Amino acid sequence: MELRPYQQEAKDAIFEQWDSGVKKTLLVLPTGCGKTIVFAKVTEDCVRKGNRVLILAHRGELLEQAADKIQKSTGLGCAVEKAEQSCRGSWFRIVVGSVQTLMNSKRLSQFSENYFDTIIIDEAHHCISDSYQRVLKHFPDANVLGVTATPDRGDMRNLGQYFESLAYEYTLPKAIKEGYLSPIKALTIPLKIDMSGVGVQAGDFKVGDISTALDPYLESIAQEMEKYCRDKKTVVFLPLVKTSQKFRDLLNEHGFQAAEVNGSSDDRAQILKDFEDGRYNVLCNSMLLTEGWDCPSVDCIVVLRPTKVRSLYCQMVGRGTRLSPGKDHLLLLDFLWHTERHELCHPASLICESEEVAQKMTENLEKEAGCPVDIEEAEKTASEDVVAQREEALAKQLSEMKRRKKKLVDPLQFEMSIQAEDLSGYVPSFGWEMAPPSDKQKNTLEKLGILPDQIENAGKAAKILDRLDKRRQEGLTTPKQIRFLEGRGFQHVGTWQFETARKLIDRIAANGWRVPADIIPAEYKGA
Repeated sequence: MELRPYQQEAKDAIFEQWDSGVKKTLLVLPTGCGKTIVFAKVTEDCVRKGNRVLILAHRGELLEQAADKIQKSTGLGCAVEKAEQSCRGSWFRIVVGSVQTLMNSKRLSQFSENYFDTIIIDEAHHCISDSYQRVLKHFPDANVLGVTATPDRGDMRNLGQYFESLAYEYTLPKAIKEGYLSPIKALTIPLKIDMSGVGVQAGDFKVGDISTALDPYLESIAQEMEKYCRDKKTVVFLPLVKTSQKFRDLLNEHGFQAAEVNGSSDDRAQILKDFEDGRYNVLCNSMLLTEGWDCPSVDCIVVLRPTKVRSLYCQMVGRGTRLSPGKDHLLLLDFLWHTERHELCHPASLICESEEVAQKMTENLEKEAGCPVDIEEAEKTASEDVVAQREEALAKQLSEMKRRKKKLVDPLQFEMSIQAEDLSGYVPSFGWEMAPPSDKQKNTLEKLGILPDQIENAGKAAKILDRLDKRRQEGLTTPKQIRFLEGRGFQHVGTWQFETARKLIDRIAANGWRVPADIIPAEYKGA
């Protein structure tokens, strides 16, 4: 099986991290982008080197899926360490293991510390838990790869406590743009559901409280779904099994062919098959289908389980992002949950790196309620709105700073001038990134023309220094050129070539340090 370009890049990046001495690294791929295939191929290369590999997961379906993909893509068999099944004595070099089984101290003690050379953790956002950590600490010298779909920043900070680096990340927008995932259209439903009585537990909304809050609105939601989902293959996520069953019955009364699955369903496999085959057009579930289940023909997702956890939200929506013949987009229904909590996940959470842009996109989508909007276009519009707001604020700040005649460029001005969204939206994830900038970083920044006082952490300082070095190699403007020319009204000088700026400054110098009369700074293009 030939890997897609981004999958090959991911695999190469993982081995680069391990070869450089980084033992614990992360791979982030959106749902539907073949993370299992990537780690299957990583496993194959490890086995070729004579290594023994443990693939660790918390659910039987994930272990079965991993073993199946490894066998199909590499021809290699797997031993199983789960319940009464043991890999001890097996000649297979790959073991798929249940964390619930391996965390048992008696089971774990059967393995020497160097038994596994490589450990791969599927759905790695779970690995901070005590059960995973107990297993991982037992094999201290193993190379570790954590694989997860797009995590939220809270997850990333937590994962940064264990993992040392992010080997590779492939984003949802890029996957959609390059044709590997389905475009997503968000449809905001103008139905305000009161969440004021919903409590919070373990960092997310209490499912019991959500169910109670949701009950009065189920009839209205079914009516809204009649307008938009009649011809769609729809998966609905609900907070509790009883709510899921109640909503299934309600949808059937509204003329849908709806089914419900939960952890206790004896005929779960048959229901899922019937849904895939088209016997049902709506599948209701209480968070059962967030991991390890694929049905590419799903073209509508309804999230009736509001969450603050971005990784959970991405997993729900990810059930509908796979490509399928005849499917041109995924419709995502988004409800106006009435809550003051801005951390609630919305379609913007899928695509926006910056919290500021996400909030603006959510505001814009609410204004477009009732009309499906492509989330990539919505994100672009929101980004432009935020940039305009920032530029307005920056102009005000610069006018106040003029009298101080600063010799250095403010980092915000530099980021805005070079139009670096990745710098302005940067959030540190790993321990070293969160530390204050070092004296060496500050001195170098100042020498290169950047005011270091407002750079809060070493990660941001490193990113700016790296960008400055790349700009020098690419022949782009220096911070001092940006400060000089933008101080005279020229705009986005950071996007210009170094030579263009140098020649213009020479002209201004030759004109007595005044801008020549034939040049209008606000309209001047550096290209």
